[in-house]
Amino acid sequence: MSRSDSNNDNKASGRQGGTFRKKSYARGNSPVKKNEAPRKPSDPNILRLNRYVANSGVCSRREADVFIAAGSVTVNGKPITEMGYKVQLTDEVKFDGRLLNPIKKEYILLNKPKDFVTVSKDGRGNRSAMGLISNASKAKLLPVGKMDKAATGLLLFTNDGELSTRLNTPKNGLRKIYHVELTKPLKSTDLKRIKEGLTIEESLVRVQDISYIDNAPKNQVGIEIFSTRNNIVRRIFEQLEYEIIKLDLVVYAGLTKKDLPRGHWRPLTEQEIINLGMIK
Repeated sequence: MSRSDSNNDNKASGRQGGTFRKKSYARGNSPVKKNEAPRKPSDPNILRLNRYVANSGVCSRREADVFIAAGSVTVNGKPITEMGYKVQLTDEVKFDGRLLNPIKKEYILLNKPKDFVTVSKDGRGNRSAMGLISNASKAKLLPVGKMDKAATGLLLFTNDGELSTRLNTPKNGLRKIYHVELTKPLKSTDLKRIKEGLTIEESLVRVQDISYIDNAPKNQVGIEIFSTRNNIVRRIFEQLEYEIIKLDLVVYAGLTKKDLPRGHWRPLTEQEIINLGMIK
């Protein structure tokens, strides 16, 4: 027997040989997959207790686990220490005796363009600033305070009613800086009068500071004020017979327009939320 014959004998041949041939899954020969039951959508009204606590703004989820294990959280009057425990939105959940709200608080800062109103609908067909943040959150966010249709600048939206109330009626005022452009140059004597304080509607209005804008005409000024009275900046200049062309809020309660183009929005950072929470 030749070497070639020997090699041929050792090889499995064709259809009759013993060679294992891989199955072809072509032409519908693929294995049948077992039918898997579709996943049931999660119930939005049921959530884990640690998430419930975290959404209320008390702490993070990890910290919530610690408080739950320590027995600091009660559900419907009973202390719960079980990890992974689930609650309904209708349950009464308390942390150290304080009733919690599970709706996550959100904060969106908008650089409002001109000719947008701050209400959702005004009955006149005007565009609403709320439409500019419609994709920012599924929660119902409302503006903090009011801003004229013609005014531009920083406008805060949130579903945190407690913070909104404090920002609208702070004990020590709320720091705001405006860039104001007038129809005519502001006289230095009038600038001094504004600095010293003006009486408007039998109430003295003082500004923190006012100055001409660097490298700009004298009809442009920056004014820093802590008053929360509506339209107070316009009233100040109207008192002195000046008309405002442009009113732009560039600083609001420590928040700025940095890296925020006109018509765009961004969520507040964790540190910014903490800073706002310190305002009384």
